[in-house]
Amino acid sequence: MTLGDIIKSYRETNSLSMDDFARSSGISKTYISMLEKNFNPKTGQEIAPTIETIGKAAKGMFMSFDELFAMIGEDTKVKLNATGSDKIAKKSIQIPVLGKVAAGIPFSAVEDVIDYEEISEEMAHSGEIFALKIKGDSMEPEIRNGDVVIVRSQDSAESGDIVIALVNGNDATCKRLVRYATGIRLMPINPSYEPMYYSNEEIESKPVKIIGKVIENRRKY
Repeated sequence: MTLGDIIKSYRETNSLSMDDFARSSGISKTYISMLEKNFNPKTGQEIAPTIETIGKAAKGMFMSFDELFAMIGEDTKVKLNATGSDKIAKKSIQIPVLGKVAAGIPFSAVEDVIDYEEISEEMAHSGEIFALKIKGDSMEPEIRNGDVVIVRSQDSAESGDIVIALVNGNDATCKRLVRYATGIRLMPINPSYEPMYYSNEEIESKPVKIIGKVIENRRKY
C-alpha cells in the first residue's frame, strides 16, 4: 500500500476533500493528487515521498509517524528529506548524487544534486551517507570517470582507505589515503598521475580535509 493509497482511503472514510486534507496536513493539493495517483508527471515515475511528507501526512491523519510508516508497503521508495531527518526509512532509501562538494556546506544543503541512488536500510543506519559522481580517471581502473561512489561522511580514515578529500576548499577529490607520522599522501591508482603529499603543517594551512570514506562504487556504463 502506497502513502497515496492510505491518504485516499482516509479521505474517503472521513468524507474529506483534497482541500480539507491539504489544510490539515500542510501538503499541497497538487502533491496529494500526485501521491494518490502514485505518478509524477514530470519524471513519468512512481512517487517517492520524503520523510517530511510522511510526517505531514501522519499529522493530517492524527497518527504518529511510526504508525503511518508501518502501514506503507515494503516496496515503497522513500527519499531522505532535504534537512537530513534523524528518521531513516526502513524502505528503499534514496540518497542524493552530488556533482561536487564544497567546504563548509552541509551535504543536506548542497543544491548540486544530479541524481539519486538507492541504499539499504543497514547502510542508511551506518551514518550520514551521500553519493558523488567521479570526474576524471586518476582512480582507474578501480573507479572510472562517471562512476558514482557511495560515501559515509566522516572527518578521519585509516591508511589504505579510499577517501573523499577537499584541498584548499575546492571540489572534492577521490584518492587512497596513506598516513605517515609527518603527514598524509593522497594516492591515485592510475600510474599516469602523481601522488599528492601533504605535511602536517600543510594539512592545517591549506587546509586538507577528509570529508568521507568511500564504501561502495557503482559502475556506470
